Amino acid sequence: MTAITAAIPAILFALPLAAAEPSPVPAAAKPAAAQRPALSYPIVHTGVSTFYDEQGPIPQPAKTSACYRQDAALPYNKPSYTDNGDGTVTDNITGLMWQQDMGAKMKPGDAAAAAKTCRLGGYDDWRVPTIKELYSLILFSGTTPHMNTANPDPSTIYIDTRYFKQPFGDSSRGERIIDAQTLSATPCLGKTKAGSESIFGVNFIDGRIKGYGVKPRGSGRPGPDRGMRPQRPGMRPERPEGMRSEKPWHFRFVRGNTAYGKNKFTDNGDGTITDHATGLMWQQADSGKALDWKDAMNYALNLKLAGHADWRLPTAKELQSIADYSRAPQTTQSAAISPLFKTTVIRPHGTPDYPYFWTSTTHLDGPKGNAGVYIAFGEATGKIQDTVQDVHGAGCQRSDPKTGNAADYPKYLGPQGDERRVYNYARCVRYAVRQK
Repeated sequence: MTAITAAIPAILFALPLAAAEPSPVPAAAKPAAAQRPALSYPIVHTGVSTFYDEQGPIPQPAKTSACYRQDAALPYNKPSYTDNGDGTVTDNITGLMWQQDMGAKMKPGDAAAAAKTCRLGGYDDWRVPTIKELYSLILFSGTTPHMNTANPDPSTIYIDTRYFKQPFGDSSRGERIIDAQTLSATPCLGKTKAGSESIFGVNFIDGRIKGYGVKPRGSGRPGPDRGMRPQRPGMRPERPEGMRSEKPWHFRFVRGNTAYGKNKFTDNGDGTITDHATGLMWQQADSGKALDWKDAMNYALNLKLAGHADWRLPTAKELQSIADYSRAPQTTQSAAISPLFKTTVIRPHGTPDYPYFWTSTTHLDGPKGNAGVYIAFGEATGKIQDTVQDVHGAGCQRSDPKTGNAADYPKYLGPQGDERRVYNYARCVRYAVRQK
């Protein structure tokens, strides 16, 4: 292992705080980044325009229905981009300017150096994005392609490919379609996958945030992965992501709005927290018990708190905005959220941990419409080689069946044996400031 590789987490964690001042560029010659919005951290809409219940798509429900207060009903901050014609794309909601084409994969240490020397569009202040910056690009109007699809349609994935070039995994190299993860600059605190050091990334092919291993957790070949999903005929056997730590990864550089992703919380003293960066008001406590998705939607509908009755389950992007990636059970013995919030302690495996939290967002991965997105504010547990462990890091985003008896589903599913709970917690949100 090189010295550069060994220093990856420290290099990446520091990078966004050390952005250089941009070189002056004549206004007539180069497009400038969009003006910083009134809110420094506006949350971009998920792009979902279809309503769902716990089973799948439904017609627009009555406004008094619990299923009305979901992504499709929210009118604000709809995704809006400008192709600047010079290899860059401006996000008109966030004020961030993005690299349009990621180019070849590279190792994380090399990506940090490449961002510093990048002069795309005539700018010299490019950086590797934080996980919150990167996640602003995800669209849950996307659908996960079938693993055996020979020519997957790029227009149906979790990023707007009219503006951004997003490759699939390269089957000629033995990769799966979904092996096209984009890494961020945000390290995963603690160890995942039995000792791997990881960095958070977004998979715009299957719609998830996970911690991806950048340091080997040990030598030798992995044994049978007993938590894996059954393999379909002709599929390449899946391997735990931590075992692919020597691989290069995709990186999409960003510039502008260095305040993006930084919360400005105020404890209102009435059981609510306002984030002045996003314009959202949050329930300070959580539901106090695990609920299936529909019951969580009903919980939000019926919540009366601090004189407000317009509470709802947050979208995936709203809930991820309050994740604190400087906190985790392994390192701070806390949930991955500001200590201003109150989070129920659970013990799913005997030791103190923190819940997964539902969002209103439907994840179109598998049977259409019956999975709901959650954010893990505690350990994102899975089962590899008969060992239950944190496989993706506190602050990751995955999904669960929206309803049913948990015993009716495989408890551990996928390459890292993601633990399926079905019953998760709720923390509600409302608008405190009028959005765009």
